[in-house]
Formats: sequence, structure tokens, C-alpha cells
Amino acid sequence: MQLYYASASPFARKVMVTLHETGQLDDVELLTATGTPLDATDMPTAHNPLGKLPALTRPDGPAIYDSRVICRYLDARADAGLYPDRTIWETLTLEATADGIMDAAVLMVYEGRCRPENLQSADWVNGQWDKISRALDALTTRWMSHLAGPLDMSHIAIGCALGYLDFRHDDRNWRHGRDALDDWFAAFDERPAMKATRPVAT
Repeated sequence: MQLYYASASPFARKVMVTLHETGQLDDVELLTATGTPLDATDMPTAHNPLGKLPALTRPDGPAIYDSRVICRYLDARADAGLYPDRTIWETLTLEATADGIMDAAVLMVYEGRCRPENLQSADWVNGQWDKISRALDALTTRWMSHLAGPLDMSHIAIGCALGYLDFRHDDRNWRHGRDALDDWFAAFDERPAMKATRPVAT
């Protein structure tokens, strides 16, 4: 298999952590790619026409993309149990919540990188942060008991989302007033798979 990824992408990191946690890293050739919504020249558009990362090529079928699809495939391939039947809807909802946090956080970065300064909207950026803040509050008030349970894909996704907030939006101080989530992430971030996939600034 071949994985097109960028180390700074939280979605690609989610796949990388999954590869580590399921013991499949040696089964994949890692190929770096870069790009933005304005320039997909160096992105794997032949494998993902949306021009987004990550994308995974397989010997037994067409390339697959979107981190949720890739992670589900890798989990099934390894029979790893990261999508347990007993909590499948909770796991999927939390993974979607994490992906929403990452989506909003990436859009905040793109606003500064891709839009001319005179066209940038602070209100729009703050609106993205409001989405993130509401999601973090929901995690803190509704989902800590699930996060305290056995490892599943929601833990990986939430961990990568919080790691990306530290990486790109540390000045926003997501930890303020969310001690339980902060404590959970401090422990989860010490997992070998998280340490091995720290994002690199680009």
C-alpha cells in the first residue's frame, strides 16, 4: 500500500496513529504531498480527485480517501476492534466531532495562508473557533466517560484533533476551563503512536 500524507495534517496523523496502533506501518510506503485549496499541483489527484490528504492506494482495489474511510479500512484489515459493535454509534459520533474540530482548525489556517490579507475575516475565523469551542465543551461535559474507556477510533481522532490545536492554535488556550479533557489528553499524548507522529511545521 502507499499512503499520501503530510506530517502537519491532522487527518493524515489520524491515519498514521492508526497504522502504529494496529501494527501495519511496515505494510505502507509513505509518500509526502503538499498543497492548498488554491494549488493542488503536487497533490495525489490521480488517487483522490478532491485533491486532499490522506489518500491510500491498495493492491486489491482502487485508492480510498478521507481519513474516516482509510481508518475503517485499516481497522478491518487488521481486525483491530477500533470500531467496537457495543459502542459503534458513540465511537462514530466522536470521530465525526474530532473531524469537525480539525476541519474548522484547518480552515482557520487557510484563511491566513490562502486569502489576501485585505479579504481576511476575523469574524469568520472566530466563527470557526466557536465551532471548536462548542465541540470541546461537549467533550468535557458529555463524553469523558467514553474517553476513559478502552481504546477505539474516537480516542485516536480526538487525540489528533487536540494535538492539532496545540500545533496551530496554541494561543487560543483550548485547555482553559476544561481540566478533565486536558488531563485525558496529557495521558493519551504519551502513547508511543502519538509520540511517533508529532506534526512538523511547514
